[in-house]
Amino acid sequence: MAGQTDTLIAAILEDIDAGRLAPGQEIDEAALAARHSVSRTPIREAYIQLEASGLIRRLPRKGAVLFKPTLEEFLAIQEVHAQLEGQAAGLAARRISPVLREQLHAVVAACEAHASQKGDADPDGYYQLNLRFHETVALGAANPFLVEMIKTNARKLMAYYRARYRYPGAIAQSALEHREIATLILSHDRDGAEAAMQAHVLFDQVTVMDLLAALG
Repeated sequence: MAGQTDTLIAAILEDIDAGRLAPGQEIDEAALAARHSVSRTPIREAYIQLEASGLIRRLPRKGAVLFKPTLEEFLAIQEVHAQLEGQAAGLAARRISPVLREQLHAVVAACEAHASQKGDADPDGYYQLNLRFHETVALGAANPFLVEMIKTNARKLMAYYRARYRYPGAIAQSALEHREIATLILSHDRDGAEAAMQAHVLFDQVTVMDLLAALG
């Protein structure tokens, strides 16, 4: 059953990452069971683990729903997330490997090319590049525990960060900030990289309110 539970958790996380589950959306337990040919027992175990990490909530008479933050929760999670991302950038400035240096160069160039060639079009495509950028920086920190903490926090706000790129000019601004952060990391400026990443991740309260409203 442990193997089935792990498979279910991975499937739900993949749906979150791909945007197939929206904040507040109920997870279809029957569809999940049919898709993976499992009973309700491993599904319940998967729900327990996901609820413990704060990614889902189980509600009476409604089942499991994807975590949907209030304004206060969003701001609190974002504050922690910015610290974690900033720490990763700072550590990457000290530790990033030659292989990841090249990957960081490549993904930043891809972000700039997208912004230059497509402008505000294809925000979902840009968001996938954004995920690659942040993953590369996190891996550059060479701390797997930090990477997992960043992933868990990012998934709580992922739909909102994705929605941000639908705003005019957001993609171009993001690509500029990615270049700035990468330059600081590759020049071994730990403090600068940490501060720039924190500023990049944080939204002002008005933007947060707009995003919460946009996603219902």
